[in-house]
Amino acid sequence: VQLQACGGGLVQAGGSLRLSCAASGRTFSSYAMGWFRQAPGKEREFLAVFTWSGSSTYYADSVKGRFTISRDNAKNTVYLQMNSLKPEDTAVYYCAAGPRFRSTEDAYNYWGQGTLVTVSS
Repeated sequence: VQLQACGGGLVQAGGSLRLSCAASGRTFSSYAMGWFRQAPGKEREFLAVFTWSGSSTYYADSVKGRFTISRDNAKNTVYLQMNSLKPEDTAVYYCAAGPRFRSTEDAYNYWGQGTLVTVSS
């Protein structure tokens, strides 16, 4: 089972990026897919989660209205569209999959390797 996250990079404040998370090795149709991030010197932070069916979505207050989860079932890929980026959004971003719709790390069994997002002021 693998989750491959990509799409990070350097962007100016106010800009946008779209992260991708490609899932392989099993069917994730019954799983919840989450995004987390970890800034230097800080703990990993929950950002958003949704179910593959799309019936439930939940965002952290820090990104609500700026970040959006979407999916492409045919490609088994989840996206995180990030708009109005701020320097404090600089972090390594991780995707994760787990059997329950939760915002805590321990609910997720599978993790991607992380992709770095740097937002310059």
